[in-house]
Amino acid sequence: MLTRIQKWGNSQGVRLTRELLSDAGMEVGDGVDVRARDGVLVVTPVRRVRGRVDLAQLVREIPADYEPGEFGWGPPAGEEAW
Repeated sequence: MLTRIQKWGNSQGVRLTRELLSDAGMEVGDGVDVRARDGVLVVTPVRRVRGRVDLAQLVREIPADYEPGEFGWGPPAGEEAW
């Protein structure tokens, strides 16, 4: 696919076709990692370990009898004020 780098406000961008995104297993809104390697731009999708997270579903999975506790982090290690 041939395209151009275009100016958008104070940034620059490259438009990608829907088919190209689909072939890469990506969609609009996905995170990507962009790096330059030996003069070539490499765009890699950021894969989440668990995929998209639904907060409401996670909250429903909290056991009814769950009670959060305190965790001891130990004594101050630097110049923290406690």
